[in-house]
Amino acid sequence: MKHGFSPAIGMFLPLWLLLILLVPGAIAHAQTIYTIDSGDELRITVFEENDLTGDFPVGSDGTITLPLAGKIELRDLTLQAAQNRITNTLAQGFLRHPVVSLEVIHFRPFYILGEVNDPGQYDYVSGMNILNAVALGGGFTYRADQDDIVILRGREDNRIKLPAAPNSIVLPGDIIRVTERYF
Repeated sequence: MKHGFSPAIGMFLPLWLLLILLVPGAIAHAQTIYTIDSGDELRITVFEENDLTGDFPVGSDGTITLPLAGKIELRDLTLQAAQNRITNTLAQGFLRHPVVSLEVIHFRPFYILGEVNDPGQYDYVSGMNILNAVALGGGFTYRADQDDIVILRGREDNRIKLPAAPNSIVLPGDIIRVTERYF
């Protein structure tokens, strides 16, 4: 009896290898994309519509309340997707050709816990990494295991646990946990 791959398996092997190599990278990349959630504050500018332009907090339900349009769900959208949703909502009977721009003026905070000198809640700054976050938290304690840092990302209902290095990206709402070393 001869061992080896059947021709059908051999034909699909390169495709499987490609998927195995690309999918984890795509997932890791997707986890570093900022999405809107409660606690963020957005500046919405509607061109030539001063009554619709202003600063809007994202509520605990993930929505903003815009004059004329009412509540608009923005949770888990990127800035571009949120801008498109607002534009499309305003175009449905409110304005003829709305031109909308959107920016975050205040990000929701992040949290750092465990073996840092001053654990707690901190204001997020764009471009932040783990080392910046630890510095805000007063630096590592002498018991910190600097090789065992975890980021908890997402809300309670869909939180994921990611291993982190000093240069790992921190996003608004992240919970960073620095563990204790045992020797």
